[in-house]
Amino acid sequence: MQCGYFMMPMHVPGSDPSETLQADLAQIERLDQLGFEEAWIGEHFTAEWENIPGPDIFIAAALERTERIKLGTGVTCLPNHNPFHLAHRIAMLDQLARGRFLWGVGSGGFPGDFEVAGIDPKSGRQRQVTIDGIDTILELWADPKPGTYERHGWTFTVPVPDAEIAKHVYLKPYQRPHPPIAVAGVTEKSDTLGLAGERGWIPMSINLVTTRVLETHWEGIAAGAARAGRTPRREEWRVARTIHVAETDDHARREAIDGAIGRDFHDYFIPLQARSRGLGGLKVDPSMPDAEVTLDYLCDNVWVVGSPATVARKIRDLYEAVGGFGSILVAGVDWPDVAVWDRSTTLLATEVMPRLADLGAAPAVAV
Repeated sequence: MQCGYFMMPMHVPGSDPSETLQADLAQIERLDQLGFEEAWIGEHFTAEWENIPGPDIFIAAALERTERIKLGTGVTCLPNHNPFHLAHRIAMLDQLARGRFLWGVGSGGFPGDFEVAGIDPKSGRQRQVTIDGIDTILELWADPKPGTYERHGWTFTVPVPDAEIAKHVYLKPYQRPHPPIAVAGVTEKSDTLGLAGERGWIPMSINLVTTRVLETHWEGIAAGAARAGRTPRREEWRVARTIHVAETDDHARREAIDGAIGRDFHDYFIPLQARSRGLGGLKVDPSMPDAEVTLDYLCDNVWVVGSPATVARKIRDLYEAVGGFGSILVAGVDWPDVAVWDRSTTLLATEVMPRLADLGAAPAVAV
């Protein structure tokens, strides 16, 4: 099993971006030193808690500070972009990364970003906008045909090539035919993850769901693969979790609930989910009242918190419950005391993951 990082990022509203960006870059540097395989960087334009609107720019800076870790957008939200410009920016980033870039794509999920794009998320229109945008970019990379492209409010014209003045759409990715594409899913039986299975893309399940929902995610991935005659590969499946490790279970629990993790869920994630998708994904029993989704409940049922031995056991239990996956992604946290984050992350890398070295990607239980 491999270990990665999912940085949304998380910062209290009102934080100084010049400081938080440097703190985020420092986290990536430390992850690289600890041997993390990959880190995914979120994109939000109107979410002040998640304050990176340009993950491609951030990744370009992080590439200069790291040696081996792969970096991905988590995700590029297609409704926010003109495909022509995005195709060139992503191709350029892939050229800079020289094999260390992963392209996460999606429609996004923050209400304010949908409002900017003129999309009512209840309509589902964002999914078609996203698919059309991705397909257009892949076409530009493969064989850009001259003419005007116009759809979903964006428009651009691919000029007729002119050899005399070298006029053409010229930039293609370093990785051929394109960097690995990934999509993230949240909802039960996610259509997005079904598309990952259908297209052979990397599926990622984010950390705001229970094991019950994760089981439906693999069902969706497998169903999508079956539609296309593909065989889904569990080693490609990334599962994100909120993880905190300390020397003892009690210490880890107290820090998680009373510290940055509890703050992020109490002040941001729970209110956001309640207003958008609802809290169903966080419930082990769909019939339980919203009021029972407390920090203590989350620590017991959704987060992975404890000593190294306990966290290793919980990840193993999760792996067996869903039938196996290839990578665990740790959700990013901005601890006021950086030493708390560094200790937890170091313990995960040096004491937890070695306990899981025997886990491959083959199903541990029948699915």
